[in-house]
Amino acid sequence: MVAPVIFSRADHPISRTLIDDDALKVLYRLRKFNHAAYLVGGGVRDLLLQRHPKDFDIGTSAHPHEVKRIFRNCWIIGRRFRLAHVKFGQKTIEVATFRKQVPLDENASLPSRDTKETEKQRSDDTNLTRQPIRRDNTFGTPEEDAFRRDFTINALFYDISTFAIIDYVGGMQDLQNKLLRCIGDPRERFVEDPVRMLRAVAFAARLDF
Repeated sequence: MVAPVIFSRADHPISRTLIDDDALKVLYRLRKFNHAAYLVGGGVRDLLLQRHPKDFDIGTSAHPHEVKRIFRNCWIIGRRFRLAHVKFGQKTIEVATFRKQVPLDENASLPSRDTKETEKQRSDDTNLTRQPIRRDNTFGTPEEDAFRRDFTINALFYDISTFAIIDYVGGMQDLQNKLLRCIGDPRERFVEDPVRMLRAVAFAARLDF
């Protein structure tokens, strides 16, 4: 277990006033129902770089069907990644359950889903006729979720309850140094998803890293 580095409000430039109002509504409502909920990914990265984020994505301990119970304006999408989309008019706030990395050779040994949960997922999304891919839908902790992401600068969490940045992977230092660094072994990360190489080039060009 890795203890995160916590950056208090005084140590970073993110203010609640910079976060989309509907994203704030989702964060606060998830917390009201006793779920952990953080602003995650590119939205945090861009706010720290004092850029306007394209999206405000949320990571949570709530499972997709739990998110759907909390928000009537929610749809469950995806097969590889089961995601909750909370709709506000034309706007979508994407809510993803914390996940952990599961090696390919462990995929076959994972236990099957509980029948009741399986039926619930089927009823939640009538457009999906097959079960989600287990490897990409194994839920975990915030720490495990951070370590399964692609680059350190995309693995920072903003905690709306304390206004702090939670950093498990050294992403804050890499942002300051303009360093694009893979989490874990780069060879393994790129074998898992070769598109990450293209994303690395795109990030380096767009962020001037």
